[in-house]
Amino acid sequence: MSVPPSNTPVKVLIADDSAFMRAALARMIASDPSLSVVGTAQTGLETLEKISQLQPDVVTLDIEMPGLSGLETLKRIMSESPRPVIMVSSLTQKDAETTLDALELGAFDYISKQLNYISFDIIKVQDELVGKVKAAARSGIKARNGDKKSQTQPNTATPTAARRVPAIVAIGTSTGGPKALQEILPSLPGDLPVGLLVVQHMPLGFTGPFAQRLDSLCQLAVHEAEQGMVIKPGHVYVAAAGRHMTVRCRASEAYLQVSVTPGNMQHMPSVDVMMLSVAEAFHSLAMGIIMTGMGADGTLGMQAIFQEGGLTVGQDEATCAVYGMPRSCAEIGILRRVVALSEIPRQILAAVGYQAH
Repeated sequence: MSVPPSNTPVKVLIADDSAFMRAALARMIASDPSLSVVGTAQTGLETLEKISQLQPDVVTLDIEMPGLSGLETLKRIMSESPRPVIMVSSLTQKDAETTLDALELGAFDYISKQLNYISFDIIKVQDELVGKVKAAARSGIKARNGDKKSQTQPNTATPTAARRVPAIVAIGTSTGGPKALQEILPSLPGDLPVGLLVVQHMPLGFTGPFAQRLDSLCQLAVHEAEQGMVIKPGHVYVAAAGRHMTVRCRASEAYLQVSVTPGNMQHMPSVDVMMLSVAEAFHSLAMGIIMTGMGADGTLGMQAIFQEGGLTVGQDEATCAVYGMPRSCAEIGILRRVVALSEIPRQILAAVGYQAH
């Protein structure tokens, strides 16, 4: 499937068994003149029929569909007529786990739905939905089927002659991040001599199941971050949705703080908040990695790590589902290295001087 020309509206099909949600999603999408709702569907089978008839550029697909489930419908779409699909999920642990399954099956991304929206929530969800539909349309299907060629790009910043070995690795990502993290973290050994902090933008209730899934896949021990956790080598700490994760040091150990402040950030958890604290606590001993995602969260944090003399690495455009967050860092010249997703584990191992035992 090709990416729609920039001068024609993006055609969107809405699939949801709730008439209320179909109407609400249609209103949100129609609020942007560059998007056009070409049809709706109530069941999985009707969704497949409408895709064949209408050839939408992007599909929004409810997790809970009557008859053919959302996951089964997604499998059929990806095998019969691949195109970007955005899953629409409720905020339950079951739906969170199913949404993660959907991302593995090739869904582009997801949004969470709440039936009792207040006006602020509606505006926030509308902005998120419109942004993700546009990003999905621009991506075509290549980002999910691995058709993009990975190419390591030249460094955008001059590396220092001698670099100190990182004592911590801070990773920030958003759209496309769950799949990307599931690719790179299992490649790292369990005896990695540093701890890793991860901020992945997710709704409430999603980060716990995601951390559990990563833990089952990795040699590293993966946790959802909790107040006071001591950062240990060979452990990964995923910031909990709805709370910022920062680092503090006492004596010879570093520990985590979780908080709802600052509350004026676009994202909670925020990559910037986490990385700024890492730069302040570890200075030149910090390694920052910015990966696939929309927007610019992480730019200030990566800049702080760069200015402290730490190592900054960005995922390249070719392997990003959405080249937003890394692009923002690259454009101001704060990435010492720009590499393909598959190269990120090697960058970590080389930086920390890892030698297998």
